[in-house]
Amino acid sequence: MAGKEIALDIIVRSTEIDVNGHVNNAKYLEYLEWGREEWYEQHDLHYDKFEAMGVNTVTVNININYKHECLQGDKLTIKTRPEKIGRTSYVLKQEIWNQNGVLCADALVTSVAMGIETRKSTEVPAELRGLFGAY
Repeated sequence: MAGKEIALDIIVRSTEIDVNGHVNNAKYLEYLEWGREEWYEQHDLHYDKFEAMGVNTVTVNININYKHECLQGDKLTIKTRPEKIGRTSYVLKQEIWNQNGVLCADALVTSVAMGIETRKSTEVPAELRGLFGAY
């Protein structure tokens, strides 16, 4: 069964604003992380499940495009969906949309499956691989 797109809604808070009066670029990465965590949770891939499989996932690359500024009080939706999978790595596509339907950022996030004991890359577990459908 292929994984579905998961959406997480958040509101921009004052502590996320920089001296330019908009969301600091580093906060977008945090928003994306929250979206990925929600994606895993909604697909029943909690940390303890990965631990039982002897695997961790490690983010190794984030390619982000900043498209539109976000402001304090904006209601944002972080969308996460499976994009591509290899033997030991996989890519999630993520988008951040504001309440007006404007795409604020998009990103391709590459992660690697890592053996907990070996601390080396290992095959993506079947439970995760199955979420990528035809890829």
